[in-house]
Amino acid sequence: MRSAARSAQPAARLNVVHICDHLGWTGSRMHGVKRLFAWMIPRFDTSRFNVSLISLRRKDLSADTLEEFGIDVTYMGRHKFDPGTYGALLRVLRDKQADIVHMHGYGATTFGRLCAWRTGMPSILHEHANHGDTPWFQKAADYVLAPHTDLAIAVSESTAEFTTRARLMPAERTKVVYLGAPLDEFARPRSADEIAAARQALGIAPGTLALGTITRLMPSKGNQYLVEAAPAILQQHPNVRIFIVGEGELHGELEAQARALGLGDRLVFSGFQRDVAAALSAFDVLVFPSLWEGTPLTVFEALAMGKPMVATDADGLLDVLTDRHDALIVPKANAAALAGAVGEVIDQPQLAAGLQAEARTTGQRYDIAAFVRKMERLYELLHETSRATGRAGILTQDLGFLATPQQAQTAQTKRG
Repeated sequence: MRSAARSAQPAARLNVVHICDHLGWTGSRMHGVKRLFAWMIPRFDTSRFNVSLISLRRKDLSADTLEEFGIDVTYMGRHKFDPGTYGALLRVLRDKQADIVHMHGYGATTFGRLCAWRTGMPSILHEHANHGDTPWFQKAADYVLAPHTDLAIAVSESTAEFTTRARLMPAERTKVVYLGAPLDEFARPRSADEIAAARQALGIAPGTLALGTITRLMPSKGNQYLVEAAPAILQQHPNVRIFIVGEGELHGELEAQARALGLGDRLVFSGFQRDVAAALSAFDVLVFPSLWEGTPLTVFEALAMGKPMVATDADGLLDVLTDRHDALIVPKANAAALAGAVGEVIDQPQLAAGLQAEARTTGQRYDIAAFVRKMERLYELLHETSRATGRAGILTQDLGFLATPQQAQTAQTKRG
């Protein structure tokens, strides 16, 4: 009778703790990982998972907080190389009775894996970008901590290569798992009134063709090439206005570049926009002039919304976009090519319509809710196997569920 009663009890919820270095860049509220947490954490099944977040730094000054989404966030207020972070983080994880740690960022993956080593709890390293290389001290830490990492997740193929080469994770423990956007928010039809209101909020006059990008103003995003391309675009298309939505460290430099080119009010720096979906809906054509990427969340949003796009051949973009199918792809750091492709989309309505339709189809593959379901299954497998097998168990499991159908088809083609 006692055995039957025990089996009837619901299983305890798993305490999953995400750890990140920080939740915002200096001068920018549009931080991708912060937006990812806002989408992802509230979508976990609360009957099975208690998911919380630790930021190693102090609370950022943005008015946009994760707490407004009901997310439990602990801010540790530690500086970048503070050795006391280890003991403090260990205490917080013990207070939270953490079952699994899922880590984002160099500091988080270093101190978090030290705690996982100490406690034996399952650990996931999540890499979001290809940084080219890492400093020697990070390599030393990654070398020591790799055996205490159950799995590494990379957001793109190039990021996976970086994770194995520079971060020293074994290839067999590194999996590409694409993120996505909330399709319920970005793929839904928008009324003419909604779009008109969004355009009015950005100052887009009736009859204007709005070319836009939503971005952080930082070197990797390549926005200087969009500014450089602007004179050629505007000369050929007098009804176009270009909008750069976002903020960041290069704001002043980009504005100075635009002034030097005499662009006036035909190139607008729109600053931070809280409602990204509304801003996207206001644009007729999206541009991604990136120099390097993991996979930017904005590209998943634009796909879901079915926007015609011009993008560069940055690795993370090539993972999800196909030239002349759902976007026009041009070489990175090439303003002339960018201007030419934009002109092609504007001048050929049939091409733009085809890109739009295929973008919507592609976007359906990348739903953040599907990513969350994958993580739920992964967490349960790690909880069942990691401690019992000294972290070897996850490699004995079928992890095919982490792949998209396209990834699985590619793998099958390579095998056969």
